[in-house]
Amino acid sequence: MRHPSLDTFIASGSIGKGPVAIIMADDAVELASTVEHHRKMGFGTILLPAHPDLPVPMDLEAQVHRIDHDVHARDALMEVVNSLIPVAPGTWFYAGFNAEYLFFPFCETRDIRELIAYHMEERRDAFLSYVIDLYAGDLQRFPNAVSVAEAQLDRSGYYALARPDPATGHPRERQLDFFGGLRWRFEEHIPVERRKIDRIALFRAKEGLILRPDFTFNDEEYNTYSCAWHHNPTVAVCSFRIAKALRSNPGSRHLIRDFGWHYSSPFEWSSQQLMDLGLIEPGQWV
Repeated sequence: MRHPSLDTFIASGSIGKGPVAIIMADDAVELASTVEHHRKMGFGTILLPAHPDLPVPMDLEAQVHRIDHDVHARDALMEVVNSLIPVAPGTWFYAGFNAEYLFFPFCETRDIRELIAYHMEERRDAFLSYVIDLYAGDLQRFPNAVSVAEAQLDRSGYYALARPDPATGHPRERQLDFFGGLRWRFEEHIPVERRKIDRIALFRAKEGLILRPDFTFNDEEYNTYSCAWHHNPTVAVCSFRIAKALRSNPGSRHLIRDFGWHYSSPFEWSSQQLMDLGLIEPGQWV
C-alpha cells in the first residue's frame, strides 16, 4: 500500500500492534532482499519510507506500507521514528535502511517476537545493536561493493571506549562507544560523528521518547548495553551501507580499490558466526 506522506500514513491508523520494521530506502539496492529478510525475522508490519520517484516493484509494494518521504534530508530516519513514537506507545520498532539486515541470537529458529518477549521479562525496552559492515570481496565484479552471495565482513578490529557524560565528564554507567569495520579502517573518509558502529536499532516506543541523530535516545537507560544485574542479548545490523557510500562518494571512490584485508572473512548469513566472533551475544537467553 502506498501513502503520499508520513502524516497520511499516521492518520490511516495502519501501524498495527508490531513489532514494526522501518526500512528507509536510500536507493533500490537490495530492497527486495531487505524486506524479505525482515519478514522472515517475524516483523508483521514493514514500513518503507522512500523518495516518491524511487521505483519499487508492485509486488514488493503490496507487501509493505510505502511512505513517500524525503529520505535524503538530514536525519530523515530520526524524523520518521520520532513521528511514529507518540502515536504507537508500547510498540516495538526496528529502524534501519535498505541493504541492512537485522540478526539476533538463534534467529534461524526463533523469531523476533520471542526475543522481544524474553527481553521484556528482563525489564528491558531496547537492544544494543552493532552495525557490522558488509562488503563485496571483488570490487571489479561488484563496483557498488554489494554482493549478497559473496559478502565479507571483518572478523577482528573492533573496540570500545568509555562514553563520557557531557555534563560531568565521567563515564556513563553501562554505556560504551563501539568502533570497527570500514568506518575504522577508512576513517579518513568518514565524518567523526559517523564513526561509531553502535546503534539502538530495536526499541519499545513510549511517551516522550526521542531518537537523537547519533542513534541514541533521550532516555539514557535505552542506551545501555545491559541491565545492572547481568548481560542481556545484543543484536547486529549487518550493513552494506558504508561500503556503498565509500564507493559512491567522489572523495573516496578512486582511492579504495579493495575492501579486503587479512582479517576479512566470508559472511555466512548466520547468527552463530556472529556469536562466535563476539559480535552479538545471547546473554541469559539460551
